[in-house]
Amino acid sequence: MTKNKEVKILDTTLRDGSYINRFQFSTLETAFLVENLESAGLQLIEIGHGLGFGAYRKGGEFSAAATDEEYLKAAVEVRKKSKIGMFCIPGIAEIDDIEMAVANGIGFIRVGTNVTEVEQSRPFVERAKKHGLFVCANYMKSYALSPAEIAEKVKISKSYGVDMVYIVDSAGGMLPSELEACVSAIREKIEMPLGYHGHNNLGLAVSNSLLAVEIGVDLIDCSLQGLGRSAGNAPTEQMAMVLSRAGYEHGIDIFKVLDLGFETVQPILVQMGLNPIDLVSGYALFHSSYMPLIRKYSTHYCVDPRELIIELCKIDQVNAPAELVEKIARGLKPKDKKLFLSKYHLERYYVNEQK
Repeated sequence: MTKNKEVKILDTTLRDGSYINRFQFSTLETAFLVENLESAGLQLIEIGHGLGFGAYRKGGEFSAAATDEEYLKAAVEVRKKSKIGMFCIPGIAEIDDIEMAVANGIGFIRVGTNVTEVEQSRPFVERAKKHGLFVCANYMKSYALSPAEIAEKVKISKSYGVDMVYIVDSAGGMLPSELEACVSAIREKIEMPLGYHGHNNLGLAVSNSLLAVEIGVDLIDCSLQGLGRSAGNAPTEQMAMVLSRAGYEHGIDIFKVLDLGFETVQPILVQMGLNPIDLVSGYALFHSSYMPLIRKYSTHYCVDPRELIIELCKIDQVNAPAELVEKIARGLKPKDKKLFLSKYHLERYYVNEQK
């Protein structure tokens, strides 16, 4: 029997997935995927640079195939009813980026901050709400605070005017019990629509997303083939089928997303199997944005990068100051000089990813 609830999914293939092809989705590819995602039943589609507004301006390793405006125009031109959104990280984005987005027909904005730094979102949230946009506050590295502390942050975000708060498992290591405790703590203190963005480092993205639905979370993130930073996200294809098996309505044409993911996204996936680095990142709750430091100091001091990640996260799960990473590496027992780091493909974590 079908449950009396329709689940809403936000597809982030073109945004979070852009880490995998180094932000090189073209405007033609963007338009093609937006048009076909909408045809398959996705009504909320996030596009653009993985790090959101303004990241392309940094150049170098952040260079993208197009500007934010070009991506947005390409997407809005082909969409019929779906809402097109983009990401916004204070410090990378500028307030005027919101003006550009509004002028080009954006439908929603998600403002991402570390869960410990929610206050940085205020000017961006208030500017977006001034224009009547749907605004989410995305709490990156949500695992870094206790459920009770997160609930207090939600009160702050609500005072800024956000429409939804997202619990974000940036490292892909939150346990189901931890997610449930977080949602329960928020519900006890404040009424606020919630979303969930899970990564798949420990293989929990789909099960946690299903749990989120079952405990009343209003919106979940997915991407075709699970394309996304580090170990990726909950695959749209799997999530649609799991939800159907669980008796939920979701409005997604399963065959269409199966074909779309298989024909367009699977060819750009570069890694098969389970990378020990991704697994350890989920276990330790380590954000892959700091992998270049792990690579640098594990190489310099000839220490196991997995051990370095675990020891670092015993001290700090939010930030990784270079001096701290080096101090920990210096104190670890060196491995055999034949330590072969290339097998871990640390080079694929090449940019300060903050989502």
